[in-house]
Amino acid sequence: MYFAALLARTEDGWEASDTELDDVETLSDLTDLARDASVDEDTVLVYIEQEDAWFGVVRVDGEEDPRIYVSDASAAARSSYGEILLTDELLGREPGAEDEIAALEELVGLDEDDEPDEAEDTGDARAGTAGLDPDQDPDTVPAGPLGDLGLLSDLGLSEKDLLTLRTDALAEIADALGAADVLEAVR
Repeated sequence: MYFAALLARTEDGWEASDTELDDVETLSDLTDLARDASVDEDTVLVYIEQEDAWFGVVRVDGEEDPRIYVSDASAAARSSYGEILLTDELLGREPGAEDEIAALEELVGLDEDDEPDEAEDTGDARAGTAGLDPDQDPDTVPAGPLGDLGLLSDLGLSEKDLLTLRTDALAEIADALGAADVLEAVR
């Protein structure tokens, strides 16, 4: 089960709202959703959690690029909403690397006549791929936290505190921001 909330900073403090992510397919969509909730291009935090598995925070400040933190990248990678947060940049991959890898894997096993070669016949599709380590999966996502550890530091939650959050992380984040009461109203 997923829960998502927006926390938007205003002159009077924070405004909270739960949000539906049904129409969100990309990080750009999520960023646009946050910017739409922004008051005077101030900070908006998007919080997404999958119960007892992982949580993610996306910080959007005006027109700046979003900053992202994910508590457990490998768990998030198995989630459709988590995949939105795990960008190539966050994972340290070249942009479009997944497309290139998929294209290479499709070509693996074809000889000059576009016929399957021995590597495909033996079921080892990576055996004929030059430059790829057959023991290393290019789609591997690291376990544990990933992203901008300092994204909440100026708002009252240190890097160390962010790393120690596990269950009910949103309540602890909201408490550090002074937004616990407004968050409780939408939960």
